[in-house]
Formats: sequence, structure tokens, C-alpha cells
Amino acid sequence: MTKPIIIGVAGGTGAGKTTVARAILERVGGERVAFIQHDAYYRDLSHLPMEERRKVNFDHPDALENELLSQHLRALAAGQAVQVPLYDFVTYTRQAATRRVEPRRVIVVEGMMLFTDAALREAMDIKVYVDADPDLRLIRRLERDIQERGRTFESVIEQYLSTVRPMHLEFVEPSKRYADVIIPRGGFNTVALDMVVARVERFLQQNQASEGNP
Repeated sequence: MTKPIIIGVAGGTGAGKTTVARAILERVGGERVAFIQHDAYYRDLSHLPMEERRKVNFDHPDALENELLSQHLRALAAGQAVQVPLYDFVTYTRQAATRRVEPRRVIVVEGMMLFTDAALREAMDIKVYVDADPDLRLIRRLERDIQERGRTFESVIEQYLSTVRPMHLEFVEPSKRYADVIIPRGGFNTVALDMVVARVERFLQQNQASEGNP
């Protein structure tokens, strides 16, 4: 299998990373894309009491098992399927089951802190940073954490002020300088998405030509 193109989609919480990643997946074609979310690689905290789990700074890069994600990207690039963890954000633990991801011509990885890790950056062919106004990002995080992760309004605000915002300023925002493409307005920026998708399509066409396919 020809070496795939690996696209990293990073940016602050609620910036629209998943929207951009899924737009790439839909426009390039799901049968040609392997999609992985960095959030799946949060470290398992089942060895800690629940009160201790809640105190962990999930907005620091050390909260994620980047070594495993790097290993999975290398395996996919070599044409091997991987078993991606399934993370339970209510209990802060990994589930016993995993999600099998098959190798594809295009690998899209989405996550807030992707570009803070040198090994992950090195593995990526295209690095996309999704930008959005802080107030919109906070509103989106509130909606997601309350509706999907069983959090209360008060707990989301407390976490945002204590760790999310400080860690964004310390790690996420500075990682923007590593991006090849910066997309303001997230998934609503069709011009920027057109550019990224066009680059992916050129890559696929070049690979097809090099393999001698008509």
C-alpha cells in the first residue's frame, strides 16, 4: 500500500475541529479516509478513586497517551489495522471494547493538543489549525459537556476557568505556529476547506498515477 497522507486537525475547545474533520471525510469519501480522534487516547484512570479522577488536568498534554497514538499512526501508514480505545468521559476510564480502524489512503486525526507533541507533528503531512472566537468556543463546550458528557453547568465553567483556558493559552494557542493551514470560522469556512480537500485529491491522483492505474 502506498504511504497514506496524514492530516492533523487541531485547535481550541469548541473551535469546530470535528466539523472540519468530518467535512474532509465526507468530501474526500468515507471509503478513502480513516478517522481518529485524539480524545480516545486519554489515559485510563480506573486505578484512581473518582474524586481523584475529577482532579486530573485533562487539558494538559500529559493527560493523553500520545505514544499509543503515534504507534497507531505508524501501523496505519504501514497498512495495518489498529484498535483505537473507547473512552468513557463520565467515569474517566477506557472501555473494555475498542474500535477497529482499517488503513486508508487518507488518515484524518482530530484533537485539541495534536500539535503540542513533536512526534505527532512529524507524522503529519498536513497540519490544520481551526480557529474561532473564545466566546463561541466556550458556548460550544458547555453544550457538548452537558449534553454528551453528563457534566453540570457549574462544573464546566469551573473546569474552563481553572484548566481549559490556562492550558489553551499555554499549549494550544502557541501550537498554532506549527500549522500549515489556519481555518478561521471552523467548518463554515468553505474556501479553506476547498483548499485542503483539493490538496488531498491531488495527492490521491498522484498516488494513483504512480501505481499505474488509469
